[in-house]
Amino acid sequence: MDLGISGRKAIVCASSRGLGRGCAEALAEAGCDLVINGLDPQRLEATAADLRARFDVTVEAVAADMSSPEGQKAVLAACPQPDILVNNNGGPPRRDFRDLDREAMISGVIQNMISPIEMIQQVADGMAERGFGRIVNITSITVRMPIEGLDLSSGARAGLTAFLAGVGRTYAHRNVTINNLLPGKMDTDRLRGGFERAAAQRGVSIEDVSAAQAAEIPARRFGTAEEFGQVCAFYCSRQAGYVTGQNILVDGGLYPAAF
Repeated sequence: MDLGISGRKAIVCASSRGLGRGCAEALAEAGCDLVINGLDPQRLEATAADLRARFDVTVEAVAADMSSPEGQKAVLAACPQPDILVNNNGGPPRRDFRDLDREAMISGVIQNMISPIEMIQQVADGMAERGFGRIVNITSITVRMPIEGLDLSSGARAGLTAFLAGVGRTYAHRNVTINNLLPGKMDTDRLRGGFERAAAQRGVSIEDVSAAQAAEIPARRFGTAEEFGQVCAFYCSRQAGYVTGQNILVDGGLYPAAF
């Protein structure tokens, strides 16, 4: 399918690896020029070089922390008039809620709620003036299906979801959409790190932990960054202009509800 976004300018946050990179690849394949972002300059530049070579699009790499005003400013300086914004940021580490102090909680909310809102504040009006905008926030299945130990991440992302539910609808008539993608268990470094911790705690192999978790998913496998990126690209497409304010699960059927 021609997504109708060739030549559009896209910012993809936290995109040197994992789900963010999957989104950057899919948008590059659709013909978008990109600004990609990450904390590791070497990994980021390697990703940019790979995308340029494979898809013949312009890719600018900006090493910056999107949780900081300085990082946001650097990314927006590289792409001051984006047509597409994919908000993404790593979540706080797994911790018992009793171990979270005020500083940790504030940091988590900045990371997974405030920072994406700040980016939207800076780009949404320009998108509306130009008559096209697609904003996709990568949140998590835990917004709907909380997981013990990820309470801070879940809470901050749920706050983002509620905050934007009304905001997105004020832009719909200007062809600007705001949607959220909720990944389930995806084959990423973060998931594999969880396998290692669980295996050490239970005294079993990483392979056993992986197999047991995959068996819980109706699809009987973990999702890939590539297929996640293709879903993101569709919601950034011309064809998705009538879809806004939605929370789209990409979870292989793991969330057990009809609505």
